[in-house]
Amino acid sequence: MLTLLRTAALVLPLIAVAACDREGPAERAGKSLDNAGQSVKDAIDPPGPAEKAGRAVDRAVK
Repeated sequence: MLTLLRTAALVLPLIAVAACDREGPAERAGKSLDNAGQSVKDAIDPPGPAEKAGRAVDRAVK
């Protein structure tokens, strides 16, 4: 019984993470809102070269 619980404790988080590959409409809408907010912020306070490079790295990694 203890072995079954240990196995379930190891396998269930992996299944949960694997199920998160596809993004749904709510996640896409959230990303759109985030991008719009970032665009407004950039219009008020433009990013410097280091911040632009960091964003490019973030986009490449995702």
